[in-house]
Amino acid sequence: MAAVACAGVLAGCGSTAATEPNEPEADIARVSQVKSTFGNEFQYRDIAPTGIDPKLLQPQKMPPGLTFRPPECAAFAEGQLPEADLKGNMAAATAEGEGNRFIALAVETNEPVPVPEPGDACKKVEFGGAALRGLVEVVEAPQIDGVQTAATHRVLQTVVAGAPRTGELYNYTARFGPYMVIVTANPLVIPNKPVAPVNTERARQLLVDAVAAVRG
Repeated sequence: MAAVACAGVLAGCGSTAATEPNEPEADIARVSQVKSTFGNEFQYRDIAPTGIDPKLLQPQKMPPGLTFRPPECAAFAEGQLPEADLKGNMAAATAEGEGNRFIALAVETNEPVPVPEPGDACKKVEFGGAALRGLVEVVEAPQIDGVQTAATHRVLQTVVAGAPRTGELYNYTARFGPYMVIVTANPLVIPNKPVAPVNTERARQLLVDAVAAVRG
């Protein structure tokens, strides 16, 4: 679950506030408090704090041979991070319901995660190849006092067993000192039912609620 949550989530920009250097009362275990924001129609579970694998903070590599437009935005679209010796812990909460899956991941690292700024030219990047095409675009992130926030929308289109398949993922991130809260939202594929649109309003509010819970 954590690997899915982290894949691609750190490729973002659109910071809305300066990062506070210290959060003495923060506790990633409190991310589980977001359970109260989900009704009985959601299947909820959480994961207690555990050690992180720094590799989880890097998204899965895209297949070779893709063409990116604009070409200088390939690194942003792939979501690769600078090398860093990160250590720490993470905790998570996940809820499924109303045709969506929401994951809130709280991470505490030994140092702030380095995140490159894509710049204005890379607010929307399209890519394509023989078996895959899609786009990554910057979307609006909620504003949180004393926290740096960012958000992206990723769409992937491919062919599986001769049939076209489309997947999408919204990523909302908040960074404050050595802490990071990541919310991902994507539609569930339910047999014999149309794919529901992602409730981005709920996802944005989940980021706000998760940050408030972690900060205490």
